[in-house]
Parts: sequence; C-alpha cells; structure tokens
Amino acid sequence: MSTSTNEGKQPDVTLTINGLAVKANEGMTLVEAAWHAGVPRVTSVGCMEGVCGSCRVMLRRGKEVTVDLACQTFVENDIEVVFLPPASAPRHHYEIDDFKDGWDIHARFHDIFPEASRCRHCHGCDNACPKGITVENGVALADAGRYREAGEAFFECIMCELCDVACPELIAPAHVGLFSRRITAHFHLRPPNLIHRLEELRQERQGATLKESDEE
Repeated sequence: MSTSTNEGKQPDVTLTINGLAVKANEGMTLVEAAWHAGVPRVTSVGCMEGVCGSCRVMLRRGKEVTVDLACQTFVENDIEVVFLPPASAPRHHYEIDDFKDGWDIHARFHDIFPEASRCRHCHGCDNACPKGITVENGVALADAGRYREAGEAFFECIMCELCDVACPELIAPAHVGLFSRRITAHFHLRPPNLIHRLEELRQERQGATLKESDEE
C-alpha cells in the first residue's frame, strides 16, 4: 500500500471528498485519503483490489466531470470527489433456472431488457467503465443474440454499475453482461444467426396475428 511509504511525510495534496477539505500524501489513492481523513461513511469501504466495485466516485476537475473507482484513482490537487451510494436493486428480474430450452432465449431477453434495442450509441457507458470494457459493443452483441461473445466482452466487469448510471436509456448494461455470462454457462447456445432469425420469424408471426385481430 502506498501509505506505508508516506508515513511521517507531511501531506502536500489538497482536495475535497464528500464536501470535506482533505490533506493527503502524493501517491495515495482516493480511498486511502478518505480513510486517513476519517471521511464519514467511507471509513471501511473498498477492497483495495479494484474488484468489488463498491468505491464508486464522481470526480470534478475544473469543469470536467468523470466517474471511476476510488481505489484505482490517485489524489490530485483541487480535485472534488463524491463517493456514490451503493447501486440500487436491479430492475430486471428473471430466474436462470426458468430457461429450459435455448430456442426462446432471444425473445425472453427482449422481454427482460426491452431497453437494450434503444441504445443511442452515445458512448456514455464506455466512458464510465473503470475497466475499459467496450460496454456499448457488449450490449449490441447481446441485442443481436450473440450472448457468448457478449459475455466475453464483459469478462472484466466487476458490477460497479457505473455504466448503468451513465445510460440515458436505463439499459443496465452491467446486468445485460451478467445475463449473457449466466445464460452462456447455463447451457450450450445455438448459433446466434439462427436464434436471431427465429426471433424475427416470431415477431413477424406475432405482428400478423395482431393484424388479423384488428381486422376482425
């Protein structure tokens, strides 16, 4: 830990954490600075390994606002830091054991994540990801029925859900990635082009049925 090399050294970096003025040593991470300053509600947060996703922060450098993990961000002079609250309970509910057959995965995916097809391609999720995941591409792969590839795209995901916060369509990309990984592990998937074509046929048949109902 960087704190061991800074013992006895006079703090020389000034920043703000959760509205409190904090003095820290150069080389400290934001979570270390918060611990040493005794910032309320941040005293014991974090795994220090960049894998738990609990130390989510919003950072302001002048007019620039970004998000990151406090355990992998070093202190800077005059930076403003706000620790974000824990992620809320997911809005998308499903039981993986309810998937008995791989043929209807794509239809059920769009029932669970109807927002996935409305991606604006704004790159907000990509910019928010502290692990450098191409989140937008992962969502597009899942939306196309390519769940194995989508799961691989989200392999480094730590479920910090900063991409969920950044998405204007409320797609919950992290949970799309988790679904893709879970469904891939649940059973061997059929070819994505076949799954996608079956979904197109299902939608066409559903549309024809609705049209016949309207004409009666």
